[in-house]
Amino acid sequence: MKKLLLGLSSILLLSIFLAACQGTGEEATKEEVHTDEEHDHSEGEETNQEAPEKITIEGIADHYHTGDTIKLTAVLEEETESDHWHWYSRESSDGEWVAISGQETDTFTGEATKDGIEIKVVLYGSDDKPEFQSAPVKVVIDDHHGHDEESKQIYNGYFEDSQVKERELSDWEGDWQSVYPYLLSGDLDEVFAHKAESGDMTEEEYKEYYKVGYETNVNRITIENNVVTFFEDGKEYSGEYASDGYEILTYEKGNRGVRYIFKLVDGSEEAPQYIQFSDHNIFPVDSNHYHLYWGDDREALLEEVTNWPTYYPSNLDAEDLVRDMLAH
Repeated sequence: MKKLLLGLSSILLLSIFLAACQGTGEEATKEEVHTDEEHDHSEGEETNQEAPEKITIEGIADHYHTGDTIKLTAVLEEETESDHWHWYSRESSDGEWVAISGQETDTFTGEATKDGIEIKVVLYGSDDKPEFQSAPVKVVIDDHHGHDEESKQIYNGYFEDSQVKERELSDWEGDWQSVYPYLLSGDLDEVFAHKAESGDMTEEEYKEYYKVGYETNVNRITIENNVVTFFEDGKEYSGEYASDGYEILTYEKGNRGVRYIFKLVDGSEEAPQYIQFSDHNIFPVDSNHYHLYWGDDREALLEEVTNWPTYYPSNLDAEDLVRDMLAH
């Protein structure tokens, strides 16, 4: 009887011991998995952080073209010893944040591949919990004239008359700046050097050619509700314009362009009687930049092909302009 009780006691003790060991192992395993999920910010991980927005992302461009390089910098508003950075992206404002692999410093470098992607950065503390984060910035991709063959042909001036459509002045609404001052300051030299690599002129010759083309004293133009305001040498004057049709021009090289013409119907004495837009588009679409001709003689303006003051959105800086020009 004693032997039987002793045997049962031994079995009971062994069972308790094994259960304790097994329980300890399960707890250890759960803790390890929890740690990995908590701190492994690997690519594809969906993450939602709660932290004060004390980081500003600098460097986001007004827009990118497909394949452009995105370079961003995180600027922290408060001092901290933390240097554990992670960048995240999501496809829409209601999507999940996903960690971006290999982006673990205060700078980000990536490629523009999809329009509307949002990016933010999070700084983690020594306890590996979010300490600060940024507000999201959005990547806007605008390829302007598209990458398909037909769009390229139209941009280069090869199209059928039947493809040309009337356009409203609203296609050019906005606040616009002349690129001429950027040429004079040397900011566009990279563009001319790039053209010389595959063109038939030297960098200096390209610069001189565009200097003649871009030259103007009108450094800013605003267009709103059919009213065009010119800013010239410290003064401004405005006029209301209505469509006066378009003209298809054939150039010396054999390619063609369309001048969209608008006539003054009301405004100041300084306002030109006619303005003519050329922006490589031949049907209604919001313009991203344009060449503008203006004066009081409609037919004489159509003969002007050497001086074409060029305007881009006023919110673009020199770097933005260079990137945009290099894309074309």
